[in-house]
Amino acid sequence: MSEARLDFSQKLVLVTGGSSGIGLATARAFLGAGARVVILARDRERLEATRKQMLFALPEAQERVFCLSADVSRYPDIFEHLEAMQSIHGTPDILVNSAGVAHPGYVQHLDVEIFHQMMEVNYFGTIHTTQALLPGMITRGSGHIVNLSSLVGVMNIFGYTAYGASKYAIRGYSEALRQEMKPYGIHVSVVYPPDVQTPQLAYENQFKPPETRAISGRGQVLTPESVAQAILRGIRRKKFTILPGFDSQMYYFLVRLFGPVLYPILDYMVAHSTNQESK
Repeated sequence: MSEARLDFSQKLVLVTGGSSGIGLATARAFLGAGARVVILARDRERLEATRKQMLFALPEAQERVFCLSADVSRYPDIFEHLEAMQSIHGTPDILVNSAGVAHPGYVQHLDVEIFHQMMEVNYFGTIHTTQALLPGMITRGSGHIVNLSSLVGVMNIFGYTAYGASKYAIRGYSEALRQEMKPYGIHVSVVYPPDVQTPQLAYENQFKPPETRAISGRGQVLTPESVAQAILRGIRRKKFTILPGFDSQMYYFLVRLFGPVLYPILDYMVAHSTNQESK
């Protein structure tokens, strides 16, 4: 199906992390395209406030946006809530796994609990929602699952040992999932955004070591809306790899072409930053 012919009108879309950042922008984009949208996040009050904001911009969408308060890191909780949602609305046509957290820092200073948190929210949060919805998608014979990784899920950088590992895990899961779901008519996409101007980025910036800033600060910072539009375009084109922005595309293909050859460049940037800090 061509991009021009794929219509999101009345499609049911579930977006995790839908109350802020990329998740919110993606939910708004789908709503504007005529879809029925379920935004999922932990904070019920924030979800309701987000729904009101969305309806302020699109008051005619009153019957097309719904809230679901649940914690993606807790499987019994997410399974129960998604079972109830499916009994009312049916199985989503599109699942966007956008819920995520990041906490950079020197590896020797990161508490082990931070490593667990990154995996529990970013990786297992993606697993939990997907596994809960797969039976319905398989029975129906259609669906599209979009998993948010990151550019550090392509090649990790200094300061992101915990976060980057969880995003690599999403990539590995998605590569196998794509192969297994293809016979059932279910498509899978992975998104590799660079830094995006979100509350999450503001949080990360408090903890980034200077070496991390030296590397990540050279790239462009996208808006959540531009990432959301890239996601919708990728779904329309049934693309497995979605690369928002020129920097993402360039970095991805450099890594694919040269791989470990880039290590000395990253090492130089880290060493240069360290020298600058010591002056």
